[in-house]
Amino acid sequence: MAETIPKKSFTPGGPQITAVGLGGEGILRTTGRSPHARKVLHESLSQGITYFDSAPAYQDSELYLGSIWKENPVARQKVFQASKSGKRDKRGALSELEKTLTRLHTDYLDLWQIHDLRTQNDFAVISGPNGALEAFVEAKKSGKVRNIGVTGHHDPDILARAVAEWPVDSVMLPVNPVEELLGGFLTTTLHEAQRKKIAVIGMKILGASHYILPKFNISADLLIRYALSWGITVGIVGCSAADEVQTLARAGSSAKPISTEEKERILKVFKPYSRKLAFYRGVL
Repeated sequence: MAETIPKKSFTPGGPQITAVGLGGEGILRTTGRSPHARKVLHESLSQGITYFDSAPAYQDSELYLGSIWKENPVARQKVFQASKSGKRDKRGALSELEKTLTRLHTDYLDLWQIHDLRTQNDFAVISGPNGALEAFVEAKKSGKVRNIGVTGHHDPDILARAVAEWPVDSVMLPVNPVEELLGGFLTTTLHEAQRKKIAVIGMKILGASHYILPKFNISADLLIRYALSWGITVGIVGCSAADEVQTLARAGSSAKPISTEEKERILKVFKPYSRKLAFYRGVL
């Protein structure tokens, strides 16, 4: 097990979560690979990671996690389980929540998120009459979810508007070098989240950087430490093997902050590739 991973309160007075968490990508975003997924999940628990991401859109992620919590309900109570819904209407979102709870073998979520907010129309439908936002607020009031959030990696201005206008407890946004170079998520959206004092979950920390990391000798450890330097609540990375979980845990527990020289080098390497690596934004 790595050194103890530092923890932060997810919300003021709320539960403590580790600085890094297991993302819903990697092995979790597969189907029919339960033995492999369970090894990664058990390694995450043994490393002391407490934040676990999932979504109905991530293939069997909820089923894999649910198999662990079914066997060990005590462990479920000690972790922070997040999931999402991509449904834009109230009825559809509430129906999906029930399926999520069943698959995860739990009677509540620590965090339920409006998944992948993209456009002004998206915003209007979700927050309009009988929109998904009503479902999220209702689910929190009923106790089926303890916190609600919104995620997005397409338009930083739309995501910032949701943070400002919706009663969310968290926002998930991309945190990586190309975002600093391009601006938006790490300026507009992050600033709004900090102003509102809500939790910030960093995603796409490694992005598509595996295409250039071997060439320039930039490690996953360095990129994770880079993301954490932004003062986010938790950084999540999808892992496909136990050694990747170990790297994530080591980076999260590292007492070595990223240096000015390391940051300058990263940005210099990423700059020529910034728009290509921000493919998840759509057309730039």
